[in-house]
Amino acid sequence: MTSRSRAASREHASGMQSLAGTNGELQSEEDTSDLSMDDFSNLALNGMIQPRRLLSSSTLIVPVGSPPASPAWPTVGDVHRALRPLQAEADRVGKQVEQFAETLDRLTNNTRVKHQNDCTHALQLVDGYRKIARSTVDYLQEIHAPEKQKRSGVRMENKSRNSYRESMHSTTTDDLERWRQEEQTWHLLGLMLRTQYPSTDSQQASSTGYLVRPSKEIEINKYSPESDIWSRFLADDDQAWERHSVVEWLKTCANESGQAIEEVIQELETDADRGSGLWAHSWLYTKEAIKGQKRLRSWPQALAPDSPGIDTSLRNADRSESLVTQLDPDAVTRQARGLEHQDENFERATWLACWEMVRRGEDWNFIRAWYQERVENWRAVAVRGDPRLHLSRDGKALGPGATTGWQSRALWRKVCALAAQSDGTDKYEAAVYGAISGYLPSMKKVCSSWNDYLFAHYNCYLLRAFDEYIVRSFPSRLPAGLYDKAGSFSFSMIGGGRVKSGNHLISSMRDVNTWREEGKTPFKLLQGSLIGRTFDGFVRNNGSMLSQAMNLMGRSRDYSKFLRTLEKAQSEGLDTYRSKDGYDAGTENFLDAYISFLSRAGKQQLLPLYASFLSPERATSCMAREIRLVLEHGERQTMMRLMKQYGLDLQRVLNLQLQTSMKKSEDNEEKDPGYPTLSILDSKKQGEMRTIKDGFMGVTITDNQHDLINGFEWYLLLDGYQEPTLATGGLLYRYFFKLAGSKGLAAAKEMSKRVSFSSLCHRHRGSRSMKDGQAEEEQYLSKRSDSFLNLEQLVHALIALEAWQAEVNKKPRELDMSSPVGKKWRDSLRKASESVEAHVQPLLHGWLQYSHDVLSGGALLTWYADSEAVEFEQIREACLPEVLLAYTAILNYSAQYLSRSYLLKSMELGASIAAPDSDLAGCFMSSKRMPEMVDALAVTSMNMLVAEEYGIGNKKTSAKMGLWSSNGS
Repeated sequence: MTSRSRAASREHASGMQSLAGTNGELQSEEDTSDLSMDDFSNLALNGMIQPRRLLSSSTLIVPVGSPPASPAWPTVGDVHRALRPLQAEADRVGKQVEQFAETLDRLTNNTRVKHQNDCTHALQLVDGYRKIARSTVDYLQEIHAPEKQKRSGVRMENKSRNSYRESMHSTTTDDLERWRQEEQTWHLLGLMLRTQYPSTDSQQASSTGYLVRPSKEIEINKYSPESDIWSRFLADDDQAWERHSVVEWLKTCANESGQAIEEVIQELETDADRGSGLWAHSWLYTKEAIKGQKRLRSWPQALAPDSPGIDTSLRNADRSESLVTQLDPDAVTRQARGLEHQDENFERATWLACWEMVRRGEDWNFIRAWYQERVENWRAVAVRGDPRLHLSRDGKALGPGATTGWQSRALWRKVCALAAQSDGTDKYEAAVYGAISGYLPSMKKVCSSWNDYLFAHYNCYLLRAFDEYIVRSFPSRLPAGLYDKAGSFSFSMIGGGRVKSGNHLISSMRDVNTWREEGKTPFKLLQGSLIGRTFDGFVRNNGSMLSQAMNLMGRSRDYSKFLRTLEKAQSEGLDTYRSKDGYDAGTENFLDAYISFLSRAGKQQLLPLYASFLSPERATSCMAREIRLVLEHGERQTMMRLMKQYGLDLQRVLNLQLQTSMKKSEDNEEKDPGYPTLSILDSKKQGEMRTIKDGFMGVTITDNQHDLINGFEWYLLLDGYQEPTLATGGLLYRYFFKLAGSKGLAAAKEMSKRVSFSSLCHRHRGSRSMKDGQAEEEQYLSKRSDSFLNLEQLVHALIALEAWQAEVNKKPRELDMSSPVGKKWRDSLRKASESVEAHVQPLLHGWLQYSHDVLSGGALLTWYADSEAVEFEQIREACLPEVLLAYTAILNYSAQYLSRSYLLKSMELGASIAAPDSDLAGCFMSSKRMPEMVDALAVTSMNMLVAEEYGIGNKKTSAKMGLWSSNGS
C-alpha cells in the first residue's frame, strides 16, 4: 500500500476512532475513574448511555411500603459497555477505508498496457469492492439477523439479548438491505464483465466465486448425458452463457435475501392445522373423510368417482365442493375434485417450498433430501428434468446418480409445460412445472418482485434456446412429432410473445405496473443498465438529468448509495466507456455528484483522486466547490499535497472557489451599487457629542461569508503567491464593506483575526522575486498589497472603536475614582483609548490613496486611476468621516475621565484636516459631512475651557497644551 493511501486512510479512520480515544482504544476503568457526574450526564443526554437499558439487567428489591428508589447513576463500567459498540464501529469503518485505499491503489498504480478486450485490471477492483460490501453485509447480518430462520424452542433470554445487542448499534435493517444490494450489484458487474470479456482467466473466476464457463473441448454425441450437452450448449452459445449467468445471479440473490423456506411456508403450514413438520400425514383431513365414507358404506374396494351418492356424501367440511375419492397425486386434476381446506393449504405449502428451492437454485441432492424427510419423494422426481439441477457451480456433475442418463428430458419438459396449463393445478405447482420446462405464463403468476419477473423471462428464454440446440444438433434424441406445429405440444412456451433482448425486456418491465416503482429504485436502474448493456447511455442520460435537477433544486443528496456504487464502477478505468477526449458530460455529472457525496461523507482526501478523472475545467470547478468544507489546517495541507500529486491547478482552484462563493453571496445578499456609509455613531447624544453604537460591527456571519473566509485561508498554504494573495485579500475586504447595512463588518472582523497581513508576509517571506524588467509590475503589485494592509487597518480601527464602547458600558453606576473599582475601570478605559488612538493614526495620512506618479513610466497609470483609485476614493468617503467623527467623540469622552490632553489631540485632528496638504478634507467635503466635524471641534473647544483635570501632573500636562490651554498665554 502506498504512502498516499495510508495517509488518506488514516485521515478517514481518525474521525471514527476519536470517538473511542486518542489512540483508538477505550481507556481502562482506572484511567476514567475521575469522570465527573457531569460527564456521565453529558453521555446520557447524548444518547450514549441510557440508564433504563443499563439497569435492565439487575432487579431492585424494594420493601413493601418503602418509597420508590431513585434511579442510580451509571457506573464507569456502564460507560465502557455503552462505548464498546462505538469502538467496534470505529474499527470497522477504519478497516473498510483501508481496504478501499488498497484496492484502488492496485488499479491506479497498474502501469501495464491495458488491451481493449482485457478487463482484468477492472475486475480486480470490482472483486475488491464486492469483498468490502460482503464483509459489511456479514457484519450487519450478525447484528440484525443473528439467525436466518426462526427455530422452535428459542429461549426468551436469547431473544432479549439479541434485541439488546441490536439496540446498541446505530445501523438499521435498511442499512443491511442497502449493503446487500450493493454487494449483489458488484457481483452482477463482475459477471457481466466476464461474459463480455471471455479472455478472463477461468481459474481466477473460480477462486473469486464466479461461474466458470464450460470448455468447448467437451465432446458430445447423441448418447451423451443431457448434462454434458447442456455444458457444451453454454460453451457454444455466447448469449445463452450470458443469460445463464444472469439466471444464476438471480438465484443467488434470492437465496441470500429471502427468508428461510420454513418461514416462507409458515402461514400456510399453520392453516393446514397439523403442526410444524408433520408432513408425513400428506392429505390428512381428506384421507379421514374418505375412510369415513368407506366405513359407512362397508366398501372393501377403493371409492370411485361414479359410486352412487358419492357426490352428495363425500364433500368438504363446509359442503361447498366434492372431495377426491382416491389419494394418488394426480387425483385432483384427473377427477376434477377438491381437497379439504387444510389439505389444500398443505398442498400449496409443499409446492411453494418446491418453487422457492427451484427459484433459489438449490441442486438436485438438496431437493431430494428435503422431500425425502417429508415422505414426498415423487415431487423431487418431478423436477429432475431440469439439466441445471445436476451440476455444481463449477459445471461438474454432483456425483453418481445425479445425471439423467443418455435419455433426453425434452419430452418431460413438454409434459410439465402441459401440466402448468391445467386449470386444476395450484399456481405454485404450475410455477414449478414452468421453471422446469421454461413455460413463461405460469411463472409470471407467482412473481413477487422485479428479480422474479426477470428470472421468469430469462429462464424461459434459456430453456427454449437449449431445446432448439438439441433439435439442431441431435434430432434423433427427440421423440417423433414433439415439435410438430400441429401436434399436442405446439403451444408457445412464451405465451404468444417473442423472445426479447435484455435491453427490450428491461424497458418493457417499466411499463408493468407491478414492478414500475421497484424498477425506478437506484439499484434496479443500475442493474438493469448492466443486464441490458446500456450502461454508457444510462450514465450519459441520467447524468444530464442529474445536472438539470442540480440546477433547479440545488445539489442532490438522494443518490448517495446509488452514486457510490455507480461511480466506483465508472472510475475504475473501464476504457470501454471513456471517449478519446475523456469523459462525456453525462458521465462527468455523475462523477461530480459522487465527489460531492464523498465530501459530505467526510472523505475529502479522496476528492483529488476522483477529480483527476474529470476534464481540467470540470476538475477545477468541482474542487473549487468542495474544498470549502475542509477546515482543519492539517487536512488542508494533505489536500494541497494530493492536489499537486494528481496534477490539479491549485491557484485556479482557489481563485474559482472565491469567485463562486462571492457570486453566490452576491445573489443572496443585498449590496449597494457604491459603498454604504458606515454607521458607527448613535443618533442620541451624551452632552453635546454623539455616542457610539453598541456592537455596531454585528456578530452575524452568513454561510456564504464563512465560505469566503475559509477559501481565503487556503492562500496561506500557497508558496510563491504573495502578491496575488494580498490582492485577493484586498478584494474580499472591499466586498465586505460594500454589503448594505454594514452586514459585512462582522465577516471583515473575523477575516482580520484569521488571516492577518503580518501572517501572510511571514508565510510568504521566501516567495519568489520578480525578474529584471518587471519593476513596473512589481510596483503595481506592491500597491495592490498595500490595499489589503490599508483595509485591514480600517478593520482594526473599527474593532478598537467597538471595544472602547464596550469598556464605557462597564462604567460603574456610582463612580468613585478613588475606589479600587473606579481605578480599575479608568485603567481599562485608558488602554481602550490608547488602542483607538494607535489604530486610527494610520488612517490620517495617505490611507488608501496613492500618488499618480508611483509607477515608473506611467504604463499602468491610466488603468489604475480609472478603476481602483476611483473605488478607493469611494471607500474613503464612506468610511473616514464616520470613523474620525467617532474618534473625536472618544477623545472628548476620554478627556472627562483621563486627561485634558485628549482634547488637545482632538484639536490637532482638526488642524490636520484643515492643513493645505491634507487628504482628509476632501472626504468630508465630498460626503457633505464637514459641518458635523466643525460642530464636533467646536464642542471640543468649549470642553477645553470648562474641563476639569483628573489625576497627577495636570500642571505639566497643561503647560504642554500651549495656546490650547485655558491657563496659557
